[in-house]
Amino acid sequence: MNVISQENLVLAIYPFSRGFAFVLYEGPESPFDWGVKEIREKHRNDKTLDAIKELIDRYSPVVMVIEDTSDRANRRSSRIKKLYRMLTHLTTVEHIDLHRFSNTEVKQYFATVGAVTKYEIAQAIGRQIPAFIHRLPRVRKPWMSADPRQSLFDAAALGLVFYGTKGMPSPFGADSE
Repeated sequence: MNVISQENLVLAIYPFSRGFAFVLYEGPESPFDWGVKEIREKHRNDKTLDAIKELIDRYSPVVMVIEDTSDRANRRSSRIKKLYRMLTHLTTVEHIDLHRFSNTEVKQYFATVGAVTKYEIAQAIGRQIPAFIHRLPRVRKPWMSADPRQSLFDAAALGLVFYGTKGMPSPFGADSE
């Protein structure tokens, strides 16, 4: 069994309409645990918060990374925005550093490696983190609903932007600086 150092664990969370995805990092190229959890019950925010609290209790991350929804261009639902407020409160109670990045910041970070769309970003992540490559969703057509696996890459992207903006070495090489 791997021994994890809780001094540097970063938990990236990305809620979506049917649940949430998470990636727990030990470093920019070292995801330790990840998953997509679907929650289809009533009171979805409460159930999601409980599941995230279980992750926090289990791993004791020092940092949580979430999407910044304060931008007017952000199109997240009011339920998801409320969940982000609940997560903000949870990080305060649990004494976890909270970092937020907007979609614009994520796209700017990955544009340095030529990835602009969500799918291209997912491909870039899959190339750098081999454990994720077989989880790549198919290319989404306009009439298709979002694949829940895409949320895993959205969470992973938030974590990588955190590392990239905090002076950590980028897993994408020198050209991403």
